[in-house]
Amino acid sequence: MALLSVIRRWHFREGMPIREIERRTGLSRNTIRKYLRAGTVEPQFKVPERPSKLDPFAEKLSGWLRIETGRSRKQRRTVKQMHADLVTLGYDGSYNRVAAFAREWKADRQRDAQTSGRGTFVPLVFMPGEAFQFDWSEDWAIIAGERTKLQVAHSKLSHSRAFIVRAYLLQTHEMLFDALTQAFRVLGGIPRRGIFDNMKTAVDRIGTGKVRQVNARFSAMASHYLFEPEFCNPAAGWEKGQVEKNVQDARRRLWQPLPCFPDLAALNAWLEQRCIEQWSQIQHGVMPGTIADAWADEVASLMPLGRSFDGFVEHAKRVSPTCLVHFERNRYSVPASFANRPVSLRVYPDRIVIAAEGRILCEHERIIERSHHLPGRTVYDWRHYLAVIQRKPGALRNGAPFLEMPDAFRRLQGHLLKRQGGDREMAEILALVLQHDEQAVLCAVELALDAGVPTKTHILNILHRLTDAKAGTPPKIDAPQALTLRREPKANVERYDALRSRETARAS
Repeated sequence: MALLSVIRRWHFREGMPIREIERRTGLSRNTIRKYLRAGTVEPQFKVPERPSKLDPFAEKLSGWLRIETGRSRKQRRTVKQMHADLVTLGYDGSYNRVAAFAREWKADRQRDAQTSGRGTFVPLVFMPGEAFQFDWSEDWAIIAGERTKLQVAHSKLSHSRAFIVRAYLLQTHEMLFDALTQAFRVLGGIPRRGIFDNMKTAVDRIGTGKVRQVNARFSAMASHYLFEPEFCNPAAGWEKGQVEKNVQDARRRLWQPLPCFPDLAALNAWLEQRCIEQWSQIQHGVMPGTIADAWADEVASLMPLGRSFDGFVEHAKRVSPTCLVHFERNRYSVPASFANRPVSLRVYPDRIVIAAEGRILCEHERIIERSHHLPGRTVYDWRHYLAVIQRKPGALRNGAPFLEMPDAFRRLQGHLLKRQGGDREMAEILALVLQHDEQAVLCAVELALDAGVPTKTHILNILHRLTDAKAGTPPKIDAPQALTLRREPKANVERYDALRSRETARAS
């Protein structure tokens, strides 16, 4: 290229004849004339097209490569296997030519994807109150002194870009419902659309195009909050790029260094406060001002939250003969009257509610234990077994649920079980909880223990006095004016003595 530039400069600028250029460069005059007539600035070498032994099989090999691209990595055929298959079809060329063809084919596909496919994007714009985006991520925090992996829910308004982050231990339906309810509360309302990926808690089956078989419980939640769910194409995270970026930014803003809190509730309270604080610190980027300024303008376009969605997941269970229901390798007690009967188990993020016959039977704090090497835990409520010990009082001695009784009941049991019939007497005292306030019964037991008379009769006496005292003195009666006492009678003992003397006389 440098020599061509020198030849052009000598001839056109300095007027040097072709013969002199030939002498200086050693090129033939025909070559020099060709360069000067063509007017090319950069010489190009044209590669002649030569026929290849692979040309008759090029279309076949392209089809194979296209099929193998759609398969999983472990199921794909190698280029060597394709070369062997081509040989069976009559190809007698080298493996290197097949490998070069495969490299060129993959490079062409990658180039097409970057120019007109997945590598090219269109900037999106959203109107106020139009949409929000939701996504999950996995992050870590120190909870109760232990490093814990968390499932973190990210919700972000598409217009103002206000965001809220909330952490959970699992990524299940009830966690999703709670995350959206809390997000709508913090963000000040509900947009018209929600943009999600194809998470299993929302989509049961992915159809062709945008067709989705949406989970029934998720549909009920969307219908309650009156937003239209919209699902991205598979592996197309850029369709909700704002919340995807929020996942990356949150790791830098919130999770480094690892936050340390005594429980999950304290962590979520801190996350909510930090997110709202950051709204005023982060510039919007497209609109003037911060995210907080844009959110203040958008909140008027959001639909008010109203009544929260009762976001539980329901399971049909049968109570065991030991008055327990099983869920997630753990067991929870149920009132004994429902033993061996079907009940409805309603799962919330933080509690378990058991219902039957149209009413709530009991409620327990939910246990989430992700370590499968540990045995399941049992949560008892000793009150659920009071009906059983009325018929089987001997179960009090070694009954596991009664290990969790208050200390006063445990001390009373220690006294009563030492004498004959103490089991039944203790069962009858515990049954008082079903008819009276538990704290009143507990107070009566403590007073009886302090007095050194731990018997059923004495406890009943104290309990009746406590309940009667709570009733209070009757209200004063406002008597009419005609019934007012004007002359107060005076005590006269002499009149009584006079009566006594008369009675004595009669007797004599």
